[in-house]
Amino acid sequence: MINLYTQQSANVRKTWLLITVFLVLIVGLGWLISYAMRAPEILYLAVGLAFIMNLVAYWNSDKIALSMSAAKPVKREQNLYLHRMIENLAITAGLPTPRIYLIDSPQINAFATGRDPKHAAIAVTTGALSKLQNEELEGVLAHELSHIGNRDILVSTIVVVLAGVIAIVSDWALRVSFFGGHRDDDNRGGGGLVLLISLAAAILAPLASMLIQMAVSRKREYLADASGALLTRYPDGLANALAKIGQDSSYMPHAHNATAHLFISSPFKGKEGTSWLSRLFMTHPPLEDRIRILRGMKA
Repeated sequence: MINLYTQQSANVRKTWLLITVFLVLIVGLGWLISYAMRAPEILYLAVGLAFIMNLVAYWNSDKIALSMSAAKPVKREQNLYLHRMIENLAITAGLPTPRIYLIDSPQINAFATGRDPKHAAIAVTTGALSKLQNEELEGVLAHELSHIGNRDILVSTIVVVLAGVIAIVSDWALRVSFFGGHRDDDNRGGGGLVLLISLAAAILAPLASMLIQMAVSRKREYLADASGALLTRYPDGLANALAKIGQDSSYMPHAHNATAHLFISSPFKGKEGTSWLSRLFMTHPPLEDRIRILRGMKA
C-alpha cells in the first residue's frame, strides 16, 4: 500500500531514473548529430552538456522555476498573515519553513520547488491571497507543503531544466537532418537512413520528455491532495479551493509549458481538453476527480 514514506523513497528513485533517462536522450541525440555531421566532437559536447545540465538542474532548478514565474520573495513584515500560516503548517508537518514568494497574478494558483525540504520554496499568487478564504488558502498551502514532505519537488523541478535541454538539442538535430546530415552519406546510399533516424529522434525525444513530465505531475497531485487534507484535518478546505480554481478564468502572465506542471492547477485556463488524447498530455488530473476524492474523505 502506498504511504508517505514509500512515496518519499519512490521519488528519490524517480529522480535518479529521470536524470539517467534525460542523460541517455541527450547523449543519444548528440551521437546522431555527430554521426550525421561526421564530427565526433559534437558527441563529446553532448556528453559534457548532459552532465553540466544535470548538475545545474539539481542545484539551481528552483531558482530557474521561480525566475520563469516572476516570483518575488516576500518578507515576514510584508505579509505576516501568509508567513504565520505557512510556519504553523510547516511545524505541524515537521518540516523546515520554506522560503516564501509571491507571484503578481489575479489567478488562484501556487507551487512548491527546491531540491529538498531544507532548500524548499513556496510561491503563491496574489489572486490566491485575495480570493481564497482562510481554510481554503490553508488547504492549498498544505498541498504544497505535502509536495515538499513527499519529496515531489526535486523530481518535478528538475524536469523544468532537462525538458528544456531536450527541446534545444532536438532542434539542433532537426536542423542538422535537413541542412547537413546527408552530405557524406549520399555517396554511400546512407543519407536517407541518417535523415530518417535523426528526424525521428528529434521528434520523439521531446515527445518522450513531455510524456514523462506529464505522468510525473499527474500521479503526484492525488497524494499531495490527500496529504494536505490530513495535514489540515479539513479536506473540504482544499476541495473548496479547487472548486474556486476551476471557476477562475484569470490570466497568468508568466505561464510556461516548462513550469505548468509545478502548479497546483494548470495555469493555462480554458485550454484543458476532455478526450483521452488530451488527458494524456494534461499536466494535472481533472479538478472534478480531485474534488470528488477530497469530498469523500473523512476529516
